[in-house]
Amino acid sequence: MQRRTRVIAGALTAAGLLAVTACGGDDDPSTGGGEGADGGRGDITIWYSNNEAEVAWGEQMVEAWNAEHPDEQIEAQEIPAGASSEEVIGAAITAGNAPCLIFNTAPVAVPDFERQGGLVSLSSFDDGDSYIQERSGDVAEQYQSENGEYFQLPWKSNPVMIFYNKDMFAAAGLDPENPPLSTYDEFLETARTLVSSGAAPQAIWPAPTSEFFQSWFDFYPLYAAETGGTPLIEEGEATFADDAGTGVAEFWKTLYDEGLASREAYQGDSFADGQAAMAIVGPWAIAVYGENVNWGAVPVPTSAGTPAEETYTFSDAKNIGLYTSCENQATAWDVLKFATSEEQDGLLLEMTGQMPIRQDLPGTYPDYFAANPAYEVFGDQAGRTVEVPNVNNSVAIWQAFRDAWSQSVIFGEGDLQESLQGAADEIDGLAGQS
Repeated sequence: MQRRTRVIAGALTAAGLLAVTACGGDDDPSTGGGEGADGGRGDITIWYSNNEAEVAWGEQMVEAWNAEHPDEQIEAQEIPAGASSEEVIGAAITAGNAPCLIFNTAPVAVPDFERQGGLVSLSSFDDGDSYIQERSGDVAEQYQSENGEYFQLPWKSNPVMIFYNKDMFAAAGLDPENPPLSTYDEFLETARTLVSSGAAPQAIWPAPTSEFFQSWFDFYPLYAAETGGTPLIEEGEATFADDAGTGVAEFWKTLYDEGLASREAYQGDSFADGQAAMAIVGPWAIAVYGENVNWGAVPVPTSAGTPAEETYTFSDAKNIGLYTSCENQATAWDVLKFATSEEQDGLLLEMTGQMPIRQDLPGTYPDYFAANPAYEVFGDQAGRTVEVPNVNNSVAIWQAFRDAWSQSVIFGEGDLQESLQGAADEIDGLAGQS
């Protein structure tokens, strides 16, 4: 299963999110409308992802909690089916029947859910800010809302890197253990060698489709790496219409113009199917590819070749939200902390291969990484990630960027710099809207 298929299943459409947020509730979004620390105690409901490994983790977490709390039981289920999980959540907020906790909340949707009055400010709990910041460290700041409060708990990430097919690299006469991929020039020359030698039909095949989230798996990781962790928007203004953003765009444009990346959508997993020698994916892919592909993983390239231990990338995180329809919010907060304790985070890592957003992950779970060396690079990379900006109109902002990217980079129409600047101007306007 290719990453873009997995994202489509769990991502929202711009139209769908706007539809559910347009009819939001009357709660004050500045507080989320919730009772926070004064909430009641008793039974709660939760939803978790329908991913098989996460279901198994969720079931054991619920069993462990329920065994110790007979008067505060958790009733859990997989998130209901729908066009996307975010559309399901938005509709539940509107109907007032969202569960207490959802372990599948996309950061891009949080500003709209907050504006809809659907999320409790976790900062309203006495230990809310301190718990989040002590668990996640400096990266937690990226998940604060514009008023400085937390309406989501940073939970788990899938930091994306370059997966490459060692057999294809060897067939092309390239060193499969030390692939020349660290700089743009090296990457492009390697891509040319892979295709011209016949070792691979395509060097890399990111989804060329127009969904807003696709830029998280081509542009955004490389921009994060090139800038040392700069997000798409800082202090309400777009950042990417600069030399770094232009350089990333020109790099990808070269891949498309030279036929090293396809402009056609691939139905399936191009990397698993041997149609592309490389892919930008996270640690979830290790279990998916398993022994079917002889793969390696390296950080995404930069213009000058940033050392691996200094390279940033996109987080591809999913977080936990506490929803205002919950009556027993004090219990829900305790469950949230239990589910993200060091013990439960360790079980999440072990059972799913996804990275808890926790300080010093490799140092916290040395035995796991020693026993699972394939995950070590992702455990290290998890400490240097960039999230989507936590701003209003986030989906519309990413769609504006994707539209400009598709036109100027993928399909090579118009002036690239003018296209990026036009998108930046549009995004500045969207970011400034309440």
